[in-house]
Amino acid sequence: MHTLEGVSRPDQYRALGLSTLAFTVCFAVWTIFSIIGVKIKQELGLSETQFGLLVATPVLTGSISRIFLGVWTDQFGGRIMLPLQMLITAVSVWLLASVQTYAVFLVIALGLGLAGGSFIIGVAYVSRWFEAERQGTALGIFGAGNVGAAVTNFAAPFLVIAVGWEDTARIYAVCLVIMAVAFYIFAKPDPVIVEQRETGKKPVSAAMQLEPLKDIQVWRFATYYFFVFGAFVAFASFLPRYYVGAYDVSLAAAGVFAGLYSLPGSVFRALGGWMSDVWGARFVMYLTFIISLVVLFIMSYPETSYVVKGIPHADGSENLITFSFGIPLYFFVFLSVILGFVMSLGKAAVYKHIPVYYPHHVGAVGGLVGMIGGLGGFVLPIAFGILLDLFQVWSMVFMLMFLIVAVSTIWMHMAIRRMERARIPELKGEKYLSDVPHEPVSRPVE
Repeated sequence: MHTLEGVSRPDQYRALGLSTLAFTVCFAVWTIFSIIGVKIKQELGLSETQFGLLVATPVLTGSISRIFLGVWTDQFGGRIMLPLQMLITAVSVWLLASVQTYAVFLVIALGLGLAGGSFIIGVAYVSRWFEAERQGTALGIFGAGNVGAAVTNFAAPFLVIAVGWEDTARIYAVCLVIMAVAFYIFAKPDPVIVEQRETGKKPVSAAMQLEPLKDIQVWRFATYYFFVFGAFVAFASFLPRYYVGAYDVSLAAAGVFAGLYSLPGSVFRALGGWMSDVWGARFVMYLTFIISLVVLFIMSYPETSYVVKGIPHADGSENLITFSFGIPLYFFVFLSVILGFVMSLGKAAVYKHIPVYYPHHVGAVGGLVGMIGGLGGFVLPIAFGILLDLFQVWSMVFMLMFLIVAVSTIWMHMAIRRMERARIPELKGEKYLSDVPHEPVSRPVE
């Protein structure tokens, strides 16, 4: 692993601050369809499934791009890759304002989705500035850039009302360009790139960087991220539509309520990183999954009317007692805040492992984990739309998520028990086996 000699605290804070700000801007762009998509749906008369595909399409590009963006960042450095990615994305966002047909919207959405690839660029860049014992906290702070989803949910509805959705897209494109230029001017090349230039050492080849992907443990981490990140993106895009449809609120109110979910789902990622440093990522993952199961179980209960046959009246006529049960708006918003909070902890816990287990392959491994997680953000909105079109019951969405979390929890617990039964002698006595650095990549700890 590279040394951090000559890296000062101000250098670390500069890298972390600039990366977090850039990621926030990119994430705000990545989730823009959660707001302007509602207007586009109304203008084009889209079905729920078509709307789900529209909001999910940017997530597809943002997910798939992560693996090769991670490899390129390991080779060329974040100071080059992040501004380049933002400038390319800005072109698509600007073009969005002139689109007229649904098919072209989907094509432009693919280009816009490149904004989601900023995450793995930032992870690879930030992790190289910090010592192993501080990487969890640093990456948690960086990951709080997910708050960009809340920025879009809070601000975009008012922009749409004031200037229309077309000019809202143009404003977002300009913000991306400004951020790209600022990052390139003020950021420094990461220590590994500087070391390679000074020593003449060549970057690790792409084939070597992809070597750890043979490890089953990498894929297990990726499935956890499918929920804690993929579902977060899916809900951030879906909830405005849900509030408008299920509770008949205005778009501005729906954006605020969805923002209340996105905000804790973002800013507390730093807390999740710190908790993972102190108590271990395994503990944080158990906490995330168990609380999520409880919350999603309650959210899954549909609004229901009951008819109870009571004691007949004195005249012999039937005594039918009717009452209804449903989750009131204020309680649903509260549950969404709790869900967003624990998901933010889980996102940090997953990425705590990567620079510790795979210090020379952060870009490739983090890219794969991010890709699988991001695919959740692509698949789930489409699944939500299909479920709503088929069953016409809003809570079917949360029933699906409950099932996914239940399966993930069982698989995680079974994997941990297998590791404990096959405990490697030199690892005995460690508090958290899953937090012990994974030395030989060819020997999976699973």
